[in-house]
Amino acid sequence: MALPRQLLLSDLLRLRVRSEKGLDLGPGLQGWMHPPTHRLLGWASRPSAFGSRRLVWRLNQLRGISDQEAFVKGEPAETDPTTLRRLPSLFDAALIGSDGLPLATVADAVVELRTGRIQHYLVSRSDPRLPGGSRWRLSPERIVDQQPGRVLTALSHLDDLPLARASVRQEFLQRSRRWRERMDQESSRWRERFQHAGGELEDRLEGWLEEPPWEQAGGRDRRAPFRADGSEESDPGDRRSSPQPLDDPLENWEEEEGRADPPAGRGGRPPRRDRWADAESVVEGDDWV
Repeated sequence: MALPRQLLLSDLLRLRVRSEKGLDLGPGLQGWMHPPTHRLLGWASRPSAFGSRRLVWRLNQLRGISDQEAFVKGEPAETDPTTLRRLPSLFDAALIGSDGLPLATVADAVVELRTGRIQHYLVSRSDPRLPGGSRWRLSPERIVDQQPGRVLTALSHLDDLPLARASVRQEFLQRSRRWRERMDQESSRWRERFQHAGGELEDRLEGWLEEPPWEQAGGRDRRAPFRADGSEESDPGDRRSSPQPLDDPLENWEEEEGRADPPAGRGGRPPRRDRWADAESVVEGDDWV
């Protein structure tokens, strides 16, 4: 039954008021506050569901809280619903952004019970009476101006406020945003790895093109299709690709003429000198030459 240090106004209003004489004086109805100083002065209860009588309790009359009841001490002040509606309050006021458009509704407040100071308000985008909605924390320092039924702020978006309680939809949006950010980080990391691997592969290919791995230190590669000057090189072992030209009988004529006559070959073959002589006679007898 001890008083907590902080309490939500909505939790206080849902409790039934129990006097020191044991009388049930009805559930809480609305909060009584002083907007310029952002302090909760007390709350009102309705002792009868059919009567117009209302009871107003000061906050310092609260002595204890149980699961379903709020214990008070002293006598309340009696009033009527019309007077209660005239009391200034920021609850159920529209939260106006910097562009002049409504962003949310002031739904609740966190109150320090010892002093009555409102630490921060809770604003809701949907109807505050609907359960399960999201709540954002609005500190009194973020409030620029106060008007009847309007709270002016310099906020551009409601997401600029810290989230106090998330609904199912809001939690799904937050998880989706975190997953998307994580996927972007993983994609960036893999993209950097592929770029690094591609750079290394490109450097290796450039090295292979500049210095072929099959080159031998002792000589030129026989499989190279071109010489250093750019002309085509053929394999000396391939006779079909590079046929040897026939000996010209007129080439080195003087050298053959000064040589000694070779002996006759086996089988009565004439010596090589006679063949050269026949070729000489043919050449001398040719009118064209």
